[in-house]
Amino acid sequence: MGPRWKGRASEAKALADPMSKIISHLHSSLVQSEAHAVLAGYSVLLAVEAEQTELLNRACFGRPIVTAEKDKQWYQLGMEEGFYLCHSLKCLKIVGEDNSMKNDDELWQYMKAKKETFPLLYKAYSHLRKKNWVVRSGSQYGVDFVAYRHHPSLVHSEYAVLVLAEGEDGENGRLRVWSDIHCTVRLCGGVAKTLLILTINKNGQGTATPSCLEQYAVEERTISRWSPEQCREDPATVANGIK
Repeated sequence: MGPRWKGRASEAKALADPMSKIISHLHSSLVQSEAHAVLAGYSVLLAVEAEQTELLNRACFGRPIVTAEKDKQWYQLGMEEGFYLCHSLKCLKIVGEDNSMKNDDELWQYMKAKKETFPLLYKAYSHLRKKNWVVRSGSQYGVDFVAYRHHPSLVHSEYAVLVLAEGEDGENGRLRVWSDIHCTVRLCGGVAKTLLILTINKNGQGTATPSCLEQYAVEERTISRWSPEQCREDPATVANGIK
């Protein structure tokens, strides 16, 4: 199942403005402004200027929050998004709920405490983001993420992403029985998405610090539903052969 562009000119617009270029501009802007964000429960709150508002929208990071402030726009980032900007892109500094600046290790511990599966989800999120996929929450489809080839205003999401741990039933017990696979594939087919399974192999590493991510390996697998009506041979050829 290929990309489903929204309009005739959408693909051309995406090619003319690649996501890697947008991310590069966002990175430069956040670094120059010494951007700071604040931890707030399961989210990271970021106040930005007009230029950064446009870049965050184009890069698909976070969601805007309506406030009474006129000179700044607040954005609510997910934990994976916030940690990616801080740890991977190194263009964002994050302050804790105690108003102290948090380093990568402290943020890692905080986010692990909030979400047990954060190390796996973050590895999957960063794996796709580094390949210039736009990654958004997939909760409305019963998956971890959905992946877009470019901005959602230009193209529909192409993959429904589930993140699994290699050989660890306790952390994520999904897709362990045939009925789970069948239901998930049917759901993805119904919304015109391909199911993408990202299996994280920790290679004997724990989750003590974010440095363990370098040793994690990601296996990509797509699962699609086979339809018996789809014959490998042309029906007319088969009919002529029978005659």
